[in-house]
Amino acid sequence: MFKYLVKKTVSWLVVIFLATNIAYFLASLFLDPRSNYVGRRPPIPEDQVTAILEPLNLSDTTPLLQRWWTWLSNILFHWNWGTSPLGDPVNAQISHRIWVSAQLLLLATILSVIIGVAIGIYTASNQYKLGDRAWQFTSIITMNLHVVVASLGVVAVALWINKAAGTRIFYVTGASNPDVTGFFPKLIDIAQHLALPTISLLIVSYAGYHMMQRTLLLDNLGADYVRTARAKGLTRRQAIRKHALRTSIIPVATSVAFSIPGIFTGAIMTEKIFAWRGMGDYFLQALSRNDIHGTVAVAAFGAFTTAISAILADITVVIVDPRVRVN
Repeated sequence: MFKYLVKKTVSWLVVIFLATNIAYFLASLFLDPRSNYVGRRPPIPEDQVTAILEPLNLSDTTPLLQRWWTWLSNILFHWNWGTSPLGDPVNAQISHRIWVSAQLLLLATILSVIIGVAIGIYTASNQYKLGDRAWQFTSIITMNLHVVVASLGVVAVALWINKAAGTRIFYVTGASNPDVTGFFPKLIDIAQHLALPTISLLIVSYAGYHMMQRTLLLDNLGADYVRTARAKGLTRRQAIRKHALRTSIIPVATSVAFSIPGIFTGAIMTEKIFAWRGMGDYFLQALSRNDIHGTVAVAAFGAFTTAISAILADITVVIVDPRVRVN
């Protein structure tokens, strides 16, 4: 297993390296840091703009390959992800934001998978019954619900609960309250801030896992090995738990890795609505400022989270399916 993990980690590091470098070239071609100084009053001469951008490694007067190598060597040897056109170090921006987004993405992904798979198992076990039809109707609606609409609905419900309770149970904006001290008070404060954006992402992301798990489980219930198990005396629930579920959950585990970009895209809008200063908010800020280095840092974060999810999915497949052998 250790050798397998090392191989997968190395292969994903290569993917992250290539994806990040491709993102750098694309950002350099389509983003124009010089535009941040256009329209100033009084106007800034071109040579002065060049003098500002050159030390930041953002001037288009410097050959692209030279800028790329300077950027790459700064990351490899100094872990310096560069500076924005306005002089803000990217490292300082992402050092906090990356953890803000990570906790939101991690919790939303875990809950989406657990709840979606659980509902999928329940509905497949009760095919065409009231519970199955009710959950299918609900999931079809949430699958077609935009994250902005879901977020606004969650906010409305949370405000009503706060008003009914006569105290603030949920925080609508922000990721935490800096004035709170103590371990448990901080934990409660984080939960109060994290609840609403997580629920918003959960509403629009669990349904995919529900539908996939239900379909795969129903397909496996008709397989020969499950029918054989039923013929030997197992009940339907026992056959699901001991045989069909193990096989049907493998594609779901594999799909988790590739759902991360979609959840991250939803998190961009969610962070904006709930005023979370995470990587999603920073991504929009970097694009609006034509910030090449900031945009690439966000792309690297997306590649990294996808890699982590893919490795965890592979580990899950190895654990769940005894037929899979690693070396």
